[in-house]
Amino acid sequence: MKTMLKEAGILFAITLIAGLLLGVVHEVTAEPIKKAEEEAKMKAWNEVFSDAASFDENEEGFGVSSAALSEKVKEAGFKADIEAVVRALDNAGNTLGYVITVNDHEGYGGDIRFSMGIRSDGTLNGISILEISETAGLGMKADPVLTSQLKDIKVDNISFVKGGGGNPSQGTIDAISGATITTTAVTNGVNAGLTAFFEITKGGVGA
Repeated sequence: MKTMLKEAGILFAITLIAGLLLGVVHEVTAEPIKKAEEEAKMKAWNEVFSDAASFDENEEGFGVSSAALSEKVKEAGFKADIEAVVRALDNAGNTLGYVITVNDHEGYGGDIRFSMGIRSDGTLNGISILEISETAGLGMKADPVLTSQLKDIKVDNISFVKGGGGNPSQGTIDAISGATITTTAVTNGVNAGLTAFFEITKGGVGA
């Protein structure tokens, strides 16, 4: 009986110490991780809206919520979520456009997350990929093969063609050779973001 109690006490002590160590590790690493995520977010926003003086993250302030937009893009048939919408502002606080962060769930290796900047007139400034886990040498070419085509264009939607011949200004881009799934995911994600933008600018979605 005493042996059992002793062993139970030792096991409890080990479990307690392990739990405390895990808690300490979490506290030590949580802040650097949060800081790195914040820096990556701001870098992406500035990449797609380099002329913005600041960004307004208050979704309620301009009458829209990312949750409501996610429902809208799903209703439109996209397998994506709108994670965030922020306004890009000039020095006077005027709205230059929006940065929309999209998470498309159709990637070959998992979710593909990116931010896209769209001016108030509908011009797509570009996209900045935040997270992608596609096949090395193929799907990973989404950045820069696709991102280089998805910039400074004004279209209602995007499609892709295989074998070359795409014309981004007309809404078609060249697919990544051998990575149709990745190309489809990025294309659909951009279209989901455009759908969200049109909802925002027409005032069709409430907060």
